[in-house]
Amino acid sequence: MPRILVFNGTPSEAETKIVDGGSKSYDRLIRESLDRHMGNRPPLDYFTLRVADGERFPQGLSIGDFDGVWISGSPYNAYRLDQPSVKDQIELVREVWDRGIPAFGSCWGLQVMTAALGGKVQLNRQGREIGVARGICLTAAGRSHDMFRDKAPAFDAVCVHEDEVAELPACGTVLASNATSRVQAAVMREDKRCFWGVQYHPEFELATVAAIIAMRAERHICEGLARSDDELAAVLADYRALSADPLRKDLAWKYGLGPDVLDGAQRTVEFRNWLTSEVLPFAAKR
Repeated sequence: MPRILVFNGTPSEAETKIVDGGSKSYDRLIRESLDRHMGNRPPLDYFTLRVADGERFPQGLSIGDFDGVWISGSPYNAYRLDQPSVKDQIELVREVWDRGIPAFGSCWGLQVMTAALGGKVQLNRQGREIGVARGICLTAAGRSHDMFRDKAPAFDAVCVHEDEVAELPACGTVLASNATSRVQAAVMREDKRCFWGVQYHPEFELATVAAIIAMRAERHICEGLARSDDELAAVLADYRALSADPLRKDLAWKYGLGPDVLDGAQRTVEFRNWLTSEVLPFAAKR
């Protein structure tokens, strides 16, 4: 039974507010995202470590006991070592890398591994990318990489971030970009060590983004992303309705959303490819 470590980089207090706003927990989101691609294979065995809360492995358990590590999003900044747990998170993902455990990072997961391996993360000068990242295009390397097997060469994805990877480590390759962030997806590979990361959130549903936007409604309006509380509330209601019923053609048309965002299997195909290309072969060798 393959074992997955869910590396949760978000403080529980912050995640509770997101769940109270109508989202599933991060733990549930990633488990559902991975499990949907297992088919008739043996089920995955999960262990969640709330790294942002200072949790450590219980006695008798270590990183070496896992076949894959998923690194979640986080409200922290990889360049702010003064923030709680940032140093610890960087050190732990470096250990994941050093041990050669296949890892996948969403948003902060990409950024924190970049920082751990000597790359550079910075505030995106173009501002926040929140809601749906538009026009993500695969690079030549991305079109031939296993991460994007069965993915269209251009797609949209659910996202929420204000930081971006400015420089990848020497072992990194850009796999996808868009007009907002040059690094929307990357792979880092050195010998038998391998990390896959994306700047967007394949695991997120629109209800999750709605909950996060609602927490920062005033900022959203100040940045000109909505003109009033009522206008923003209407958008969030539509996002929640689409999340509950992705077959709502009226709302899909209104926001210009397709299966790459609304169909769970298509939205999470990067996870499927990570499991089949990296995690399951690693588990079989163990």
